[in-house]
Amino acid sequence: MVVFPFTAIVGQEKMKKALILNAINPKIGGVLIRGEKGTAKSTTVRALAELLPEIEVVENCPFNCNPNGDMCDICKENKTKGTLKTIKRKMKVVDLPIGSTEDRVIGTLDIERAIKEGVKALEPGILAEANRNILYIDEVNLLDDHIVDILLDAAAMGWNTIEREGIKVKHPSNFILVGTMNPEEGELRPQILDRFGLMVDVEGLNDVKQRVEVIKRVEKFNTNPDEIFKEYEEEQIKLREKIENARKILDSVKISDDLLELISKICIELNIPTNRADITVARTAKTIASFNGRDYVNTDDIKEACELALPHRMRRKPFEPPQLNNEKIEEMINDFEKNNENNKNDENDKKNNNNQNENEEENKNGQEDNLKKN
Repeated sequence: MVVFPFTAIVGQEKMKKALILNAINPKIGGVLIRGEKGTAKSTTVRALAELLPEIEVVENCPFNCNPNGDMCDICKENKTKGTLKTIKRKMKVVDLPIGSTEDRVIGTLDIERAIKEGVKALEPGILAEANRNILYIDEVNLLDDHIVDILLDAAAMGWNTIEREGIKVKHPSNFILVGTMNPEEGELRPQILDRFGLMVDVEGLNDVKQRVEVIKRVEKFNTNPDEIFKEYEEEQIKLREKIENARKILDSVKISDDLLELISKICIELNIPTNRADITVARTAKTIASFNGRDYVNTDDIKEACELALPHRMRRKPFEPPQLNNEKIEEMINDFEKNNENNKNDENDKKNNNNQNENEEENKNGQEDNLKKN
């Protein structure tokens, strides 16, 4: 399947950024994309998979186990025996149909075989296929709430557990969760909204030049896809390398206690009761810092993370679109920076006074020594 290049997509920068951040750090919890049809939601999601670096997986494993991470029991056993074989392959987009049943999502279990063979008795479901890939749910607001809860639990835990008649089997299920929806067709429950790490609203492009550019690129892609691939190949490679580098330094990114306090104060001030908001903002801010090649978080990272992680968690009236009080956040960040600057000035003044006192003491001692000599 020929996929439109990610870097060739015109506009929709916030949606692209949210997808990239989840690709770097799936622990953010996925992204919900709200918008009308025809705003490049599906195109962007599929383009992301093509952009991402290849991953190493265990050969012939139905769960795409990571040879250097979480593995199913069979892969663990093979690794112990030294018979584990690996291959490299591209990530892919796994679609979840709206009418999916629970068994289709989590997999089915043959009880008799499960007693004897454990995980071998599992008939893998969508969550098995989605492990280490992108799980894409179009029109997530039309999906049964129970199925959505199962998906979000698996995304949070990183494991899919199937339990039947007291028999329990589990396998790793780490995936980048992407849900898209048209709000005109109905909203998600607040409890489910809170489980999505980030949320972005996408709208049709209103700039004439951008819309014309969309037409040109799409027509070029339809008539000669190789040409547009070559045109954006360098940009694709640069972005891929930037994502790879961000993944490498992510674990070393530090966030100060002062900034963590700022995050919590913002959430409290905006009347967001869930602690998941604080955690998601912190994780997102660290991921933004890593994407920018830094090993520390600053206030700009916090502000951008709030814009992505908080709007859908704000209390709102029925049929009211998610929105964020950006002025309040800007005010709190400015106050934080001013206080930090004042504290630094106070410390510098204190240090200068100490140095001055030390110099005066040295001069006094020197004068006394000279008097004694004379």
